[in-house]
Amino acid sequence: MAALAQSIRRSAIGLGLFAVITGGTIAFTQQLTADRIKEQRARAEAAALYEIIPESEHDNDLLNDTVTLPASDRIAIQGPVTARVARRAGEPTGLILPAVAPDGYSGDIQLLVGIDLSGEVLGVRVTSHRETPGLGDRIELKKSNWVLSFEGRSLGNPEPRNWNVKKNGGVFDQFTGATITPRAVVKAVQHTLIYFRQNRPAILEAIGADTTGQRQGAGRRQHNREQR
Repeated sequence: MAALAQSIRRSAIGLGLFAVITGGTIAFTQQLTADRIKEQRARAEAAALYEIIPESEHDNDLLNDTVTLPASDRIAIQGPVTARVARRAGEPTGLILPAVAPDGYSGDIQLLVGIDLSGEVLGVRVTSHRETPGLGDRIELKKSNWVLSFEGRSLGNPEPRNWNVKKNGGVFDQFTGATITPRAVVKAVQHTLIYFRQNRPAILEAIGADTTGQRQGAGRRQHNREQR
């Protein structure tokens, strides 16, 4: 009996050590993977910032020039919103807001939305998603030019009822075999513009904007787009 009890005790200790080692290995691997994903996401966001507002359009450091804005479920961001500010000669010319489309086909779609001080879209980029390869992943610029269709849009262009994909009566293209994904992104961009409009006075104050020059600045940007 004593030998049997000792054998059971040794087996239990062995199993316990195995469980501890296995659990530690899994936890380490998960942490390492999470860190890599976080780093890759940060790199993608950094690259996207300068695609939305190119260096020719500002002279400050977009990565480090940030302001904290009011929280809102409108753009599905948990807690206060951290926005990147573009400036030229010290004056703000636009900002880039994070947003989430919570109703993608395969879950959340992480976005960055660039907006000028008049509320016009400067650019949109998708930084993270789990949409179906070959279908929903065409929201990525490297897969198609679809995301560029937001440039120059505003809450009045198109009218609010037309902020949808064409299948649902809107003006934005859907993808063959995939309507949910582009529709989710369209709605997320529209909600970001609504957030900007609703919080515009606080946002302009936070970034130190001189509102007297906004109309002239918007006119210059339109001229630049036409020249391109």
